[in-house]
Amino acid sequence: MARLAQTPGLTDVQRSILETVREFVDKEIIPHAQRLEHDDVYPADIVDGMREMGLFGLTIPEEHGGLGESLLTYALVVEELSRGWMSVSGIVNTHFIVAYLVSHHGSPEQKAALLPRMAAGEVRGAFSMSEPGCGSDVAAIRTKAVPDGDDYVINGQKMWLTNGAYSSVVATLVKTDLGAESVYGDMTTFLIEKEPGFGETAPGLTIPGKIEKMGYKGVETTEMVLDGVRVPATAVLGGAEKAGRGFYQMMDGIEVGRVNVAARACGISIRAFELAIAYAQQRQTFGAPLVKHQAIAFKLAEMATKIEAAHGLMVNAARLKDAGQRNDVEAGMAKLLASEYCAEVVQEAFRIHGGYGYSKEYEIERLMREAPFLLIGEGTSEIQKTIISRGLLKDYGVR
Repeated sequence: MARLAQTPGLTDVQRSILETVREFVDKEIIPHAQRLEHDDVYPADIVDGMREMGLFGLTIPEEHGGLGESLLTYALVVEELSRGWMSVSGIVNTHFIVAYLVSHHGSPEQKAALLPRMAAGEVRGAFSMSEPGCGSDVAAIRTKAVPDGDDYVINGQKMWLTNGAYSSVVATLVKTDLGAESVYGDMTTFLIEKEPGFGETAPGLTIPGKIEKMGYKGVETTEMVLDGVRVPATAVLGGAEKAGRGFYQMMDGIEVGRVNVAARACGISIRAFELAIAYAQQRQTFGAPLVKHQAIAFKLAEMATKIEAAHGLMVNAARLKDAGQRNDVEAGMAKLLASEYCAEVVQEAFRIHGGYGYSKEYEIERLMREAPFLLIGEGTSEIQKTIISRGLLKDYGVR
């Protein structure tokens, strides 16, 4: 077992899960990731393998057919998957968030209807907040649901849906004019069900096609157009009486998502370090291996230190959430540090590879295109700093 990014205090079950996932990553993901990523091919065989391991039900309670594992276990599994190929972790990430939302905020009927099928991987979840005109500015959401008898009619356009095509249920945050004092109290989360695929996948609901990206390939990212989509009031997350609670439900899910992004960043950083330290021992320059040159040895030392720091913050944020405590500041810190350090570690690995790092033949080229996504996903670094500073002022404000 490698020395970096170890997590003390794990149970035998957690260690067993992580060993199984690591073996799967080494045998089934890393040897194929480069080809699949360059061809932008959906990794169907890998997804089938994850389904057989029960990863789609990792955090779903046992009474609903899942493994009932903690957020920490989930984060460490994501770290391992991202070490192999970040896109694979993306396939399960939004699914995990929707499963978390249904488990913690869903009505008994929603839990019974969705969670067993989600645990089996028969139903996949997607998560939708962003729109073409707004990203982190959630208050600017324009997609709107209007009551119509016992139903709601939804019109608008959503953006950046990971798993937008392959998903069967989309947790979607929209505006509902309920006369609340705050715009955030006028938002509702709907569990919108659809058929997997592109085109009109439910009456009035269209998934136009894949958005072409510089990285994060293999997993589809899409828009979602809602034109008179009719859903029953029972599609409100938690039931009809939870209309207006959508923002607060989604923010709970986003805290899980930020731990996930931190875990992804740690996984990519670990892989970049593995590639760099191996290459530095094999590549000869000026009569000696690269690693014998102090400039390169110091780079490796700094990279490893950043990985340890990021991993520690990520684990702490996950454990706080598992303990039922607030972790908004800690999740923001973990996401901020891990994503920024990931970009730095990957670039240093790229520099160590020299000209070969620019070749598509070498894995580091792919990591160079994947790392920037983590600076943006689940809120930019600037958004994390806003969350962190506001949280700190609540504790350290002068009275």
